[in-house]
Amino acid sequence: MPETAQVQLDPRRWKALAFIAIAQLMVVLDATIVNIALPSAQTDLGISDANRQRVITAYALAFGGLLLFGGRIADLWGRKRAFTLGLIGFAGASALGGAAANEAMLLGARALQGAFGALLAPAALSLLAVMFTEARERAKAFGIYGAIAGGGGAVGLILGGFLTEYLDWRWTFFVNIPFAVIAAAGAFLVIREPVGSRNSNGLDIPGIVLATLGLVSLVYGFTRAESDGWTANATIGLFVAAVVLLVAFALVESKVRAPLLPLRVVADRNRGGVYLSLGLAVIAMFGLFLFLTYYLQIVKGYSPVQTGFAFLPMVAGMITGSTQIGARLMTRVSPRLLMAPGFLLAAVGMLILTQMQTDSSYVGLVLPAQLLLGLGMGTAFMPAMSLATYGVEPRDAGVASAMVNTSQQVGGAIGTALLNTIAASAVTSWITSHAAEAPALGKVAFANQAAVHGYATAIWWAVGILVLSALIVIALVNTGHQGGNPVIVSGEEGEQDASAIPALAH
Repeated sequence: MPETAQVQLDPRRWKALAFIAIAQLMVVLDATIVNIALPSAQTDLGISDANRQRVITAYALAFGGLLLFGGRIADLWGRKRAFTLGLIGFAGASALGGAAANEAMLLGARALQGAFGALLAPAALSLLAVMFTEARERAKAFGIYGAIAGGGGAVGLILGGFLTEYLDWRWTFFVNIPFAVIAAAGAFLVIREPVGSRNSNGLDIPGIVLATLGLVSLVYGFTRAESDGWTANATIGLFVAAVVLLVAFALVESKVRAPLLPLRVVADRNRGGVYLSLGLAVIAMFGLFLFLTYYLQIVKGYSPVQTGFAFLPMVAGMITGSTQIGARLMTRVSPRLLMAPGFLLAAVGMLILTQMQTDSSYVGLVLPAQLLLGLGMGTAFMPAMSLATYGVEPRDAGVASAMVNTSQQVGGAIGTALLNTIAASAVTSWITSHAAEAPALGKVAFANQAAVHGYATAIWWAVGILVLSALIVIALVNTGHQGGNPVIVSGEEGEQDASAIPALAH
């Protein structure tokens, strides 16, 4: 077994966490903040209805497609360097987006945001994984991170609503600049990455090409399914290409000496269970953000700011579930006893929302549903984030972190396309079967009832998806509680050494 340095806790790790949290919040809220600003940007820049979705897609494709590469770069260059570079690049891309004079400039800025986000996000999570190694501290750190990862999207809706309504859509881009500058300056001054935790092997170029093309094909396939239909030639072609490319990627990774994604990272049943259950849960989560935003704004007539504030109970629930339930129990009970009940509690919240009507009360229906959803997701996300990087070799922390982000990103793309398609089909069916009621109800009321039926139908599917997430956790996640130092496998024979946590470097 190779000789290892003694465990040395970084005295500035909590300060470092603050700057990592700021960066993570910026990346997560950017996934939703632009959604609210999109109608204004579309009008201002003359973007057609057919092309407006490209503003969202450009970010999702670059981010989802490059995450594994970004995680590997973080392992190779060092997480602090990748983190800082990602922040600087993200700030520059945001400035370009805010100053966009036409559609092409905006799309380019969004793609650049996604690319630098793919470098930044895995670097942030892997920094936590290698800096916080004591069980209780790790629980607190991942509790904060989990709350941000879960609730950041809702914060983006609030901030996006404020900026769009009271300033200008361009500020949904410019607001990233102070976030990035503060986080980058803080990272430069206080983050110290453990020595010896980098992966000095060369880049796996075939793996990078296959993984990037495969993930882009998969994410774009779901995007095209939403716009063109599931049976369209382009949609089927993209899904076939994704399967072929990702199977080829897995074969290459099993053969090369220095793989982009070492199969040992995903072959572990606990980590595999986390990646799969988290990706499924995000499908339900993104669908909810979408339908609840439509319901509140279109059916209930809320303004963008009111809609943002309407999501606050969910954010509060997530923070409580993550920091007060998950973080307190993570070192005492098995992750499955937090994750499975958490997903089931969120499913109960979703179940309440299946009862929505055009005249449903916010306090009587939406509020309790959001509180249960937030508590459930916060409780489940927190141990999931920690378990995804728990026990991996330090040199693999970046790609393990990238897999967490990849499962969430792919889950988000699937959730938006799949549940939107289900809702649209349900609306069409309802209109056909209730056409005789249209004259009596009036055009607006009839359209609202059809839309709410579509939302409720799709949310039923989300309930089932969350129950499936819980079942996957029960079946696959069998590790004990995350107490003590993470066991890190070292050496070619796979000897386990709990002290193999490298010393710190300035």
